Amino acid sequence: MRSLLFIPADSPKKLQKGLSSAADALILDLEDSVATDRKADARAIALAFLKEASASSLRPRLIVRVNSLDTGLTDDDLDGVVAGAPDAIMLPKAEGGPAVIHLDAKLTAREAVHGIAHGHTEIIALATETAASLFAAGSYRGASARLTGLTWGAEDLSADLGAEANRDQDGRFTSPYVMARNLCLFAAASAGAQAIDTVHIDFRNEAGLREEAEAARRDGFTAKMAIHPAQVPIINEVFTPTADAIARAKTIIAAFAADRDTGVVGIGGVMYDRAHVARAERLLARAKAAGLG
Repeated sequence: MRSLLFIPADSPKKLQKGLSSAADALILDLEDSVATDRKADARAIALAFLKEASASSLRPRLIVRVNSLDTGLTDDDLDGVVAGAPDAIMLPKAEGGPAVIHLDAKLTAREAVHGIAHGHTEIIALATETAASLFAAGSYRGASARLTGLTWGAEDLSADLGAEANRDQDGRFTSPYVMARNLCLFAAASAGAQAIDTVHIDFRNEAGLREEAEAARRDGFTAKMAIHPAQVPIINEVFTPTADAIARAKTIIAAFAADRDTGVVGIGGVMYDRAHVARAERLLARAKAAGLG
């Protein structure tokens, strides 16, 4: 996945429009974008959409963001949507491995009830939305085989901190949120999960989105969430390996394959070691997922 587009789960029109957005995944949101008195309707709409959209082989991945474990709404959300066999559940305000283990158990029970293969439903955790969650970032490793992605958020975290803002006058995240971003990246690498960058809320600022996405890719994130369909093409472009990058990766891998006993090779006046092979292999895997050779 390169792009994950949030869509309010109570809007059939927006859900249908999301299918033509070119996003790699749609996040059917039962949490922040749905008012309390609309939660039940949103679950029913999400379930109907999941059942309809799942029939298409060309569909994006379908993810449902449920309400957090501390709201008392998570069970109702799961009861409402798991029958539609979503590809993943996004857990907001996750506080480390124990939260993922808790959700795993809930999914196991519901998969059994609905005749869905055990482990079908993956978990993506929003890992930085509370101050407490930052202290648990190292506990995701080994928590669940379902955990395939970690992402971060600054809006709820800023509310938890009582901050006036989470970005400076230039639109860049201030230091507490940079730390949260970095902890998410480290936690994802440790857990062997995909690192997914947070949303860029100024959806009309294409230059700002591109700059933020390129910085995320540079540092190790491989995807970014979106809040508007117009953001999807930029995100897809940034996180799709270029032809030059693919060629360079193949050259590095070939150089080491030609001399399996060496630890370092020189290519074009630049020295590469075995760590660069791992990076090259990951880039080629991303290219293959994007339909490139």
